[in-house]
Amino acid sequence: MEQWFAANLGDAMLAGEELERVCALFEQQRERNATTAVLMRHENPGRLHCELVLYFPPELAELAAAVGAQACGRPGLSGLGVAIGSPQRLADLSSAD
Repeated sequence: MEQWFAANLGDAMLAGEELERVCALFEQQRERNATTAVLMRHENPGRLHCELVLYFPPELAELAAAVGAQACGRPGLSGLGVAIGSPQRLADLSSAD
C-alpha cells in the first residue's frame, strides 16, 4: 500500500493563503513527476463550515513533510479534485480502483 499524506487547512473560506503557500512550494520542486498533483477535497466533519483537506501522493512526500501533512490512507474519489498539478494524477487514481 502506498503512503499518502493529508493536510487539513481548516475552514475553506480562510484557507486561501495557506493553499497559495502549498502551491508555491509545489512549483519550486525541481524533481517532481510531470503527472503528479496535490489533490483536494472540501470535507464537512459536522461543523458549520467545510474544511479544505489537501492530499499528497507518495511521490510528494517531501512536500507533504514541508507543510506538516500527516500520513493517511489513499483518499476516496468522491469529491476529490486537483489543487495544483496535473489532472492526470486524479485520472490515474481513478483507474487504480
